[in-house]
Order: sequence, then structure tokens, then C-alpha cells
Amino acid sequence: MPAADWNAVAGTAWPFLRHEFLLALEESGSACAASGWQPCHLLLREAGALVGAVPLYLKSNSFGEFVFDWAWADAYRRAGLRYFPKLVAGVPFTPATSPRFLHAPGADPVRVRRALVGAAMELARESGASSLHVLFPPEDEVAALEGEGLLRRKDCQFHWHNQGYATFDDFLGTFTAEKRKKAKRERRRVAEAGIRFRHLTGRDIDAGLLARIMPLYASSFWRRGREPYLNEDFFRRLCATLPDSLLVILALQGDEPVATAICYRGADALYGRYWGSSADYHSLHFETCYYQGIEYCIEQGISLFEPGTQGEHKISRGFVPTATWSAHWLSHPQFFAAIDQYLDRERAHIDRYIAEVNEHVPYRRSDD
Repeated sequence: MPAADWNAVAGTAWPFLRHEFLLALEESGSACAASGWQPCHLLLREAGALVGAVPLYLKSNSFGEFVFDWAWADAYRRAGLRYFPKLVAGVPFTPATSPRFLHAPGADPVRVRRALVGAAMELARESGASSLHVLFPPEDEVAALEGEGLLRRKDCQFHWHNQGYATFDDFLGTFTAEKRKKAKRERRRVAEAGIRFRHLTGRDIDAGLLARIMPLYASSFWRRGREPYLNEDFFRRLCATLPDSLLVILALQGDEPVATAICYRGADALYGRYWGSSADYHSLHFETCYYQGIEYCIEQGISLFEPGTQGEHKISRGFVPTATWSAHWLSHPQFFAAIDQYLDRERAHIDRYIAEVNEHVPYRRSDD
């Protein structure tokens, strides 16, 4: 698949949709059949020209998706049915919202999407897949997919929005006095430990430095008893092919790297992905993963910071609850109906959760 053709439909706003990113996942062996991510991307051509595409994978497990359906797989097992393989439209190991049904400039997005959705369902039937899952589409796309017969699922992440802050202190100035004092104390503790930070793009990272960063990245996986999703070869390829889309926040004590947060930079968004450290330092996680990213966004004029999934500790650091979406089609009619009912109840729970969390954000209210 020529890079120029794919990138013409993927656009440039989302680095993880680009040909270079997806190719690095495949050629490094990070996303392959052995890891449960067998690529089977769908392409729509008209008169020889690519007009639409879907990053699509045949999955033999549910690892690296961040839309959790293990209970669904277990229900299938208990019913004597196979849940795997399944088809997943999304980006491996990347729980970030972006279009999933891509179209070329000038093409009719509705017509292209309908053709691709129909082809994906047909592929599910032909391949013996139990289901089709579209992970982290934008809300308008998931609404359209609901009209195509898929079930809408709602979840919540915590995002930071730049309100035109000139400095980090301007941002903290919107906090209540108590929360502002806590954030300053966390930052001060890291500085008092003699830890400083460097912000590196792929252009700044040579093989020697990457070899020092990788154990930090891997540490959080090893602590959970898992192998890292991405290997060193993936990051080496990304440094070479998408250097300006990679941001590594590196914490150093003296000249020794002690922690890192690996992020991707989009057109107007920063996506926090991976964190790791060599030891337990007070507040270092908050500084490396959140405060440094916020400060970077303010300096660069970036509007949105998505620091990843889960983590209610993000709330007191200025991140607000934000709905995320997925869409699901299951070929088994009884399971389709049962999951439809379950998702109705789950959405109501997520709505209540978002409303409750909004009562605990650190920002001053207009009546304070």
C-alpha cells in the first residue's frame, strides 16, 4: 500500500492513523497475528483511485484495545460459542479518538462509510468472526454507525482543554486555593529531588538514548506482569519516519534518566501514551505525565491534551471527564439483543458518573 495513497485519505491531524505509524506497528512485529492483531485493512477504490479505507484487524484476544469486552467473550464461552476471532476497526494500543472510516478529499463521506461498513460486516461473516467493533470513533461517526445497525457504547476519559492560558501559572490561577496549593507542592517536591526535564522529539533520540529510555517505558508493564505492547524497533522506526509526531518527556536526576512519558503530537492535540520510572519518587508521575504535558501544550498553543485511559487522579490536576465512544455489531442475534440492553444500562451509569465527577474538578466556580 503506497504511503501517499493511504495518507491522502487518513489526513495529517492524527499521527497514529498515518501509514508510517501503522507500518511501524506491523514491521516491528508489535501488531501482528502472534500478538493478536492480524492486519486486514479495508480499501475502497473507484476507477483505480483510493477513496476510502479502514484500519482493520482480525483479533484473537482483547488485549491492547481499552474497550473492555472480556465479559462478552466469557458469556460466549459459557454458551458454547466462539467469540474470537473478531474484527476491530481502530489503532492497536492507542485509545485515542479519531475517524475510523476514512475518505479521500472530495469523496462523499456518507457513501464511503456505508460501503466500508457493509464490506466489514461481509468480511466478518466470511472470516468466521463473531463481531465487528469500532473503537474510539468521534461522536458524529458513532451516531452514523448506529444508523448502520451497530450498537453505541459510551465510556469516559479525562482530557485537558487549553483555555488560552499564557503560562502554567495562569492555568493554576483557575483552581481553587486548596487545589492550586496542592499542585504547586507536587511540582516543588519533584524539583527538590533534583529532577529536571527534557522534551525530545524523534529527531533528538539516537539509538543509545532510545536504549536508555526503553527500560523505563517497559517498567510499568513488567510491574503488571505483562510484556510491553510496543518494542524498541517500533520506536526506532517512528523516530525515523514520524520524528515530529513523537514527544518523549524525559526526567533526569543528574545525567541519569529516571522516568519518561511517551506522547504523540497531532495537529492540535497531545496524546499521552506510556509512563515508566526506575524508582518511586514522590509526585514524579503527576509531574512527568500531566504537568509537563500541560506546560508543553500551553507553550506550543495546543488545544487538547488526552493523557490516556482511566485514572481518577487526573481530575485534581485539571483534567475533566469526557465521553468516549465505540460501536459494535454481533452476528449472533440473541447476543446482539442482550448486549443492546446491557449498553442502555451502561450508558445511563456513565452519564451519572460524568455528572458526579464534574462536581470534583479543581476549577473555581463562578459563584466562588
